[in-house]
Amino acid sequence: MGKREKTTAENLEPRLDAGKDVLAYFDVKNATRPGSEKQRINLDIPQGMLADLDRHAGRKGVPRQPLIKLWLADRLNAESPVKD
Repeated sequence: MGKREKTTAENLEPRLDAGKDVLAYFDVKNATRPGSEKQRINLDIPQGMLADLDRHAGRKGVPRQPLIKLWLADRLNAESPVKD
């Protein structure tokens, strides 16, 4: 892969407005989204609840952790006030 050409925001704006590809100017391999850093937590839950989680996950064909994340995200979105 060749050396990445340097540019400025002022130079990129006309290229974006013209619909040209500008990804070559960015290091997308190492890109991150602010606020998306992960943090490990421990959660103590009763065995029966864990068995229920595993049954739901098995029916949906997904591992337990992604199911918990999806359910938490859904609930947080439902509980959050509407944003303008």
